[in-house]
Amino acid sequence: MSLLSDTLARVKPSPTIAVTTKAAELRAAGRDVIGLGAGEPDFDTPDNIKQAGIAAIEAGKTKYTAPDGIPELKAAICEKFARENGLSYTHDQVSVASGGKQILYNALMATLNPGDEVVIPAPYWVSYPDMVLLAGGTPVIAETALENGFKLTADQLEAAITDKTKWLIFNSPSNPTGAGYDRAALKALTDVLMRHPHVHVMTDDMYEHLAYDDFEFCTPAQVEPGLYDRTLTCNGVSKAYAMTGWRIGYAAGPKPLIAAMRKIQSQSTSNPCTISQWAAVEALTGPQDFLAENVTLFSGRRDLVVRMLNAAEGVTCPNPEGAFYVYPSIAGLIGKTSAGGTVIADDEAFATALLEETGVAVVFGAAFGLSPNFRVSYATSEAQLEEACRRIQSFCAGMT
Repeated sequence: MSLLSDTLARVKPSPTIAVTTKAAELRAAGRDVIGLGAGEPDFDTPDNIKQAGIAAIEAGKTKYTAPDGIPELKAAICEKFARENGLSYTHDQVSVASGGKQILYNALMATLNPGDEVVIPAPYWVSYPDMVLLAGGTPVIAETALENGFKLTADQLEAAITDKTKWLIFNSPSNPTGAGYDRAALKALTDVLMRHPHVHVMTDDMYEHLAYDDFEFCTPAQVEPGLYDRTLTCNGVSKAYAMTGWRIGYAAGPKPLIAAMRKIQSQSTSNPCTISQWAAVEALTGPQDFLAENVTLFSGRRDLVVRMLNAAEGVTCPNPEGAFYVYPSIAGLIGKTSAGGTVIADDEAFATALLEETGVAVVFGAAFGLSPNFRVSYATSEAQLEEACRRIQSFCAGMT
């Protein structure tokens, strides 16, 4: 009898974490490595949020709380949804967990039975399919295209839905592409969903506040109120508030689903870190002016990276609407040989050779379900980004 569960064989470790770990190992060994794999802001948590955490410690707010969040944080989340998204929720429609990943995992564990299908547009965040598999469901991958800005079309969604479909996982702005759906594009998708009342929607709005130029963020239940009772609207403080390590994610949705998620969390992790919860209250209710400043900063980095990658031989890099990623195509490099002698058979070979020969760490596209591409996180300094892009340009120019 094997010690390990058969279910474990259905999933794989996170490729993004693997790339970050490999870059750290090379850096520790003395290599000059520029890591463009990590999906987290490079600036610190704002001081008012840190002080709220410190104040919680000093006030002795370090005991167990309700399994899925303190009332004060649930109130702040309800206010946020009303203020920013025009969505009205009560406390018993809100769940708080140790990061956005746990929110999604709890929801899938609470709802999926063997044979249930979950539609996932590709490219996708690496964890979506594996969480579906862990929960016993079947991922149904709907591939998007660079030519359409990596956005799922209404026809593609319609074709992916069957009588076994339980969820659509929807992420905008997207990790890994930065693609954002405007109201018209999202309305086309919600019109499809309204024709299929057995399909529920799990939104991942983690990059809501990282939207550029004239792109205006919107979320499915906001665009189509008829989906309100079928939507779990998920978000968190990790990206916008530079609180990745604080581990606070949240969601709002139908009461029965939230109650089921609460049950799972009560028998797994129990409450999220109390100190982090109080810091998240301050994040959501305190000053928000720095968000616009960060958008300006990230927008400039995006423009630099898109311009320099499009100048690289064999690379095509679309201009994303949000998040802090680009997802360039290397279709023009497949079959070529790097200066170091590596045949670029696919995007994994490209990323491996790029790291070994230039010290630039990126994540290969197959990890996100769509090739031949690679993901760059531009959540680092312009100086680092400029140097990394110069190395990528040189690497591509040296191929034969």
